[in-house]
Amino acid sequence: MEQVVLLDESGTGIGVADKADVHHADTPLHLAFSSYLFSRDGRLLLTRRALHKKTWPGVWTNSCCGHPAPGEDAASAVTRRLADELGLTDVGLDLVLPAFRYRAVMENGVVENEVCPVFRGLLDHDPTPNPDEVDDFEWVDWSDFVPAVLAGVRPISPWCALQVEELATLDPDPWAWPAASAEELPPAARPA
Repeated sequence: MEQVVLLDESGTGIGVADKADVHHADTPLHLAFSSYLFSRDGRLLLTRRALHKKTWPGVWTNSCCGHPAPGEDAASAVTRRLADELGLTDVGLDLVLPAFRYRAVMENGVVENEVCPVFRGLLDHDPTPNPDEVDDFEWVDWSDFVPAVLAGVRPISPWCALQVEELATLDPDPWAWPAASAEELPPAARPA
């Protein structure tokens, strides 16, 4: 049974819960991550969530999202999920938004409530998506994607929309975003 790390307001782990049971109308704050994979020329890999997912099924979002397991640091979790969801290994990652946090509510009342550090990575080829996780993928020009998301005309997951707002303030070129230190991560997401 996959578990997620429950957090207090400081980002310190305070327990675990089964992932299958944690998302509901009163979802507790828990640890997650998001990643944005780019080609060298600035195209972003978008993925569409599998249609049977409990939260935001069939919704387009950033390259890969997930939850660190208990005792697993955020960067290791990203690496694990890139392999599980997209068949990707050896993707170099940089931390870019160490303390991103959001809360979003689905139309059916299910809540996401996460501290969700954001990573950037380089990808030179198409992924091989796991159909249990990813329904489809596409490459989009970051320079076109950002204004469409900010204008609300590109349907995208709520966490991706909020992350794009913050990422757009770093630099128009995703390869110019400054890398953050792992020390800036919430305590539960830091390497041991």
